[in-house]
Amino acid sequence: MAVIVAVACLVAACTSADPEPDPGPAPNQSELDEALRQAAWDNDVAEAAGLIDRGADVNAKDSTQQSAYLIATSEGYLELLRLTLANGAEVNDKDSWNGTGLIRAAERGHGLVVGELLQADIDKDHVNRIGYQAVHEAVWLGEDTTAYEDTMRILVAGGVQLDKPSGTERLTPLQMARERGYGRLVPVLEKANDGAAVQDPVAELLAAAEAGDADRLALALRAGADIEARDDKKRTALLLAVTGDHVAAARLLIALGASPDALDDRHDTPWLVTGVTGSVAMLEALLPGEPDLTIRNRFGGLSVIPASERGHVDYVRRVVETDIDVNHVNDLGWTALLEAVILGDGGSRHQEIVKILLGAGADRSIADKDGVTALEHARTRGYGEIVQLLED
Repeated sequence: MAVIVAVACLVAACTSADPEPDPGPAPNQSELDEALRQAAWDNDVAEAAGLIDRGADVNAKDSTQQSAYLIATSEGYLELLRLTLANGAEVNDKDSWNGTGLIRAAERGHGLVVGELLQADIDKDHVNRIGYQAVHEAVWLGEDTTAYEDTMRILVAGGVQLDKPSGTERLTPLQMARERGYGRLVPVLEKANDGAAVQDPVAELLAAAEAGDADRLALALRAGADIEARDDKKRTALLLAVTGDHVAAARLLIALGASPDALDDRHDTPWLVTGVTGSVAMLEALLPGEPDLTIRNRFGGLSVIPASERGHVDYVRRVVETDIDVNHVNDLGWTALLEAVILGDGGSRHQEIVKILLGAGADRSIADKDGVTALEHARTRGYGEIVQLLED
């Protein structure tokens, strides 16, 4: 009997102590670095982060002098760029053309990347081996599009040299733009080259933002204005630009690090104001600035609530694709769904918003402070179409 028990114990032990599968040899450094470069080309930020945690080097280059950091700059991968900068990227590293990441990004019109690199204190006037600075490449190898117009303003605001001729054509950036016939870039560079000194950079910054004059804004920043300077109501330049729906001005400010979370004396932020204006273009302009979606307005609400109340259909459709809480309850005891019914008109816009909110996970069972649900409010107001949506 003892033998049987012993044998059984041995069998059980063997069964319960099966060895772990052999994971094989750990990847060496060169394999990790190559995998990181591939993740960079794929813009797979999660994979890149995991590889960096395992020891991959963001500065390691292949035979063509490409690194994960340099790939992020040329391809315009902002989140990946931020990851590499946070993990030791050599900001002034050079590619096979002896060019910096700033030159690579400017050539392709990646304005947000250009702004991020300027904030990282990259050498803004480095000359590559064919005699171009970043500002030259943005013109001569770029296009006359909004993306390049934004990029040029960011370069101007960042203080790049504007009067040095290129090594080959012997043309200044303005001369290049005129030679190319670029109707968007020429005015930007003409205003930057007119020689007029900015007497009060902060006053000019705030006035330009309120007026939506992105070129004046760039010159105020070039003259040294604090990007977070405030007026007498504690409004920053970005908040003034957002309030007036001046999208180009906002893009410039976001690219150079303006905060979308700066509170004014009414407890508004640039991000919160987008819910009032309903501007999808402005929402998109602010998202690269990584706004805090949990900051509340003076009524305790998130941006989706006033947008739902006001019938901003396209805004609501876009904002629910972010991580915003569609079931947040404000100080009045209302969610976005409740506001869409209580303060809406029951028409087609608010019907569509109710549909969008429900599709995004809005909880129709949440009642107001008096225990009345959105469905009951809709019935009381005779909003038949919304009643049907809430009953389905």
